[in-house]
Amino acid sequence: MNFIKKKGKSWIEETFFRRECIKFIPSSWDQHRCIPVCQVCQSLIRCCCGRLMGEHSWQECCPPTSLYPSPGQGMEEEWSMEAHTRAIPTDAYGIVDFQDTATRVCRAKYVRVGMDSKPEALLQLMLREWQMERPKLLLTVHGGSENFILPPKVKQAFSKGLITAAISTGAWILTDGINTGVSKYVGEAVKLFGGHNLRKRNTIGITPWGMIDNNMDLIGRDVFRPYQPLGNPLSKRACLNGFHSHFLLVDDGTLGKPGGQQGLRRKLEKHIQLLKIHPRLNQGVPALCVVVEGGPAIVSTVLDYVSNVPPVPVFVFEGSGKAADLIAFLHKQTANDRQLDADIKEDFLGRIGDVFGVEGTEAAHLYTLLQQCMDHRHSITIFDSESDEQMATDAAILSSVLKGTKASPSEQLSMALAWDRADVAQKDILVYGQHWQVGSLEQAMLDSLVMDRVSFVKLLIDNGMTMSRFLTVDRLEELYNSPRCQTRRFLQHLVEDAKQTSLPIGYRLSLIDMGLVIEYLIGGAYRSTYTRKNFRAAYSRMQDKDSRCDSSGSFSKQRQRMSLNNGRSQQDLHFFRTAQPYKSKDQTVSTRTSHQVGLSPGLGGALLPCPFNFNDLFVWAVLQQRQQMALFLWQHGEEALARAIVGCKLYRSMAFEVRQSNMDDIIAERFKAYSIEFGQLAVDVLDCAFQQNEQMAMKLLTSEMEAWSHFTCLQLAVSSCHRAFVSHSCTQTLLTDLWTGPLNMRKNSFLKIILSLLLPPAILLLEFKSKAEMCHVPQSHETMLFGRESAKSPPVPEGSNQMDSLDAERGLPFYNKTLCCASETVSTVFVQCLSWITKLYDFYTAPVVKFWFHTMSYLGFLMLFSYVILVKMEDQPSVKEWLVIAYIISTAIEKTREVLMSEPRKLRQKLKIWFSEYWNISDFVAILLFLAGLLMRLHGDPYRTAGRTAYCLDIIFWFVRVLDLLAVNQHAGPYITMITKMTTNMFFIVVMMAIVLLSFGVSRKSILSPDQEPSWSLARDVVFQPYWMIFGEVYAGEIDPE
Repeated sequence: MNFIKKKGKSWIEETFFRRECIKFIPSSWDQHRCIPVCQVCQSLIRCCCGRLMGEHSWQECCPPTSLYPSPGQGMEEEWSMEAHTRAIPTDAYGIVDFQDTATRVCRAKYVRVGMDSKPEALLQLMLREWQMERPKLLLTVHGGSENFILPPKVKQAFSKGLITAAISTGAWILTDGINTGVSKYVGEAVKLFGGHNLRKRNTIGITPWGMIDNNMDLIGRDVFRPYQPLGNPLSKRACLNGFHSHFLLVDDGTLGKPGGQQGLRRKLEKHIQLLKIHPRLNQGVPALCVVVEGGPAIVSTVLDYVSNVPPVPVFVFEGSGKAADLIAFLHKQTANDRQLDADIKEDFLGRIGDVFGVEGTEAAHLYTLLQQCMDHRHSITIFDSESDEQMATDAAILSSVLKGTKASPSEQLSMALAWDRADVAQKDILVYGQHWQVGSLEQAMLDSLVMDRVSFVKLLIDNGMTMSRFLTVDRLEELYNSPRCQTRRFLQHLVEDAKQTSLPIGYRLSLIDMGLVIEYLIGGAYRSTYTRKNFRAAYSRMQDKDSRCDSSGSFSKQRQRMSLNNGRSQQDLHFFRTAQPYKSKDQTVSTRTSHQVGLSPGLGGALLPCPFNFNDLFVWAVLQQRQQMALFLWQHGEEALARAIVGCKLYRSMAFEVRQSNMDDIIAERFKAYSIEFGQLAVDVLDCAFQQNEQMAMKLLTSEMEAWSHFTCLQLAVSSCHRAFVSHSCTQTLLTDLWTGPLNMRKNSFLKIILSLLLPPAILLLEFKSKAEMCHVPQSHETMLFGRESAKSPPVPEGSNQMDSLDAERGLPFYNKTLCCASETVSTVFVQCLSWITKLYDFYTAPVVKFWFHTMSYLGFLMLFSYVILVKMEDQPSVKEWLVIAYIISTAIEKTREVLMSEPRKLRQKLKIWFSEYWNISDFVAILLFLAGLLMRLHGDPYRTAGRTAYCLDIIFWFVRVLDLLAVNQHAGPYITMITKMTTNMFFIVVMMAIVLLSFGVSRKSILSPDQEPSWSLARDVVFQPYWMIFGEVYAGEIDPE
């Protein structure tokens, strides 16, 4: 326990006090008449506080010498806590360990407090010192204090329903805390259905200190006390119940007198109701009085609760006995008529007298109290556990809270949201005919997302909530700035890394910042919607209007219109551009124009991109590390496959950032597990689609998605290093078709391609795929212009229809005989020529043919380059050297085109992405070195010699480039990959060997050459000979010349 020490005392001792009687007032005036007071008087006569004279402390006053009243004092002086007790710092607080629970560890925190303690201090004790979770519901249980027997069905319903409602909502349960009566049943319910976590078992016993058996065992400051809850059967006092988690032991200065805690308990309940049910919600903590059995005092208690403003609902278990049954009976009898019939009233009065054992006057008084309770019958719920139509007890308890508090529908929804009980909201709140204030459901959706209530988000969506109307810039930014400390700090770190700057304290994240984070995590040429030019312009206009309209308060309405209800013109299409990723410039411009949203009047005519949808919420859930919410949002909207891959990529990148930042490994492992989960979802979706329709599944992989920076699913999977996805049969089949193009070859394909490259007429002998077989492969614009259907069927002359052509063989009149013969001759020749041209075009544009053509030309280039540097170099470049120069310069132009035509708009980003590939770096160095050698080679000696040397070094890079060509081969490729990884892993081994080599070389050289002068050769000698000694060369001749 964490107690704040001050001046040698704990905060508890300075705040809470116990009560001690300081004046002996006999409880009976028929005392032993002796002066001074003898031992008999001291052992028999008790004070009104319940203690004997010897049990009093006489530190501040002397004990009485006579039990007679003093002169001028009446015979009946009334004892009171305020007048006859004093406040002393509490001497009992700590942890109590109950000894009779062998099956589980039962410990509770306790403190002895005065009856006049402030409820604010008690709440501070429970929330700060005891670290209890803030309550979302207060269940105060009242009933019989003596032992009684509950029917089995009532006991089961009470035990399971109470604990289920408390655990599911995070409620506090208040009882008397003793091991008798209804408190004992609550303890048994906690034992059967409660958890083992002490912080989750928020069962608080508010018990009179004087009624506790063996209470002296609990005295001690910040102590750990064992407690045996086995009291004396003949004693009027009771033991503490071992299954409560916390105890407030209320001391009013009396001993053995019950009821002293009720005043403090009621004040504490009212103060708890002033707390917020959740930091985000303005709703207070609702309370519910649960009644089980009970005596006459329970009737007054129920009346006090239901007549309070606002009323506290009462939940009565019918069949539990005594007061509960009387309330249930009168509640049912007065359902239609508030007054009972004369005969029923007479029987009911007799029943009251029999149940409580009171006379007619007292029974009439209790009947009056019961009738007053019925005036607030809407706040009383009767639960009949014997009824078959009765709902579950926990649902009935929560429903009674909602109905009995007279709260508005939005306030009731806030309660259910704080409890995370969507079933209660669906049954009692979101019902037909309910009237809602404008914006209340949108606010509930926002609260559900921030509080991570997946079931409520689903419920609101099922009831008609649409993301395109709900999501605005304000709300999306509020979601990203939700107060989750660890998540918010991590997002700020990502923003700092993406912007390459540090953020000030209290910085509010914007959508543009999150767009930079998304681009930073996905990498490559990906561009987020939030960072595009049109969105930035609209966002800037919005910020300007915010500063102008802030004083008038009208900007909130204007920003809500940023959701833009127009929607996408082709939102219902599954594929944005299926199998046609390349478009002409005018088509691209028109497509972008058609997908922009119209002018927004609230933004001064700013054009915005498509309205927010489930994709934006899904990315938010991933970045906020809300896995269950992300999985739910993944199921809604379009492009589920792309979202699964994006989730996999984002989590993988976040795990990498966590490891790079030296954060907790547990966080990195959690991100890795989330990434694997989304990766498996992507594979499952692809597998399901491939089994249903192979062609459409492959189209799904190559369709460009406007919402994801015009990336394809295949591109996202490759950038995510999702090996399971890339190795799937669908992906491999598609890659094979993309690789071979229109060529239909199965065996000895490379021999046929090489032969066709060497002998072009052999192309006409190859087999090509039909248009149907190539429908799932993306085609370039030039390929679409060739249109293979024209090569498959002859053209139909103008003025004829299809039926005329089909009927030609039947002899139907449609053309002149002469014209028909001429047309058929021309058509046959035209089709044949077009077929040859189409085959040539298809062959030379196939990726596999391009690869082999490039490989053969590259090998020819290497042979020509090798010849150039092996033979004598003339003053002027020869024809062969000019061919090499032309090849390398054309390669440099091609690399420049690659950089300029890449997706990023900024040149810096283009270069960054291009240089991220190892072979691009190698090509850049090789081209730069060759151009430097060429410039030196065109001059005379000694520059020509230096240029030739540059040629000789440059050819190393071009030969190493052959490894990239070999990586395509299914046999050589894995070896190259293994060697690459092994080289990376060997780096640290080489570093360790270098350390050993230098330590030996320096000491060896310093011993053998003590008089060495400073020179650069000294550094060479340190390493040269020790390096060769590793391989067995020990230089024995230098060590011992003889």
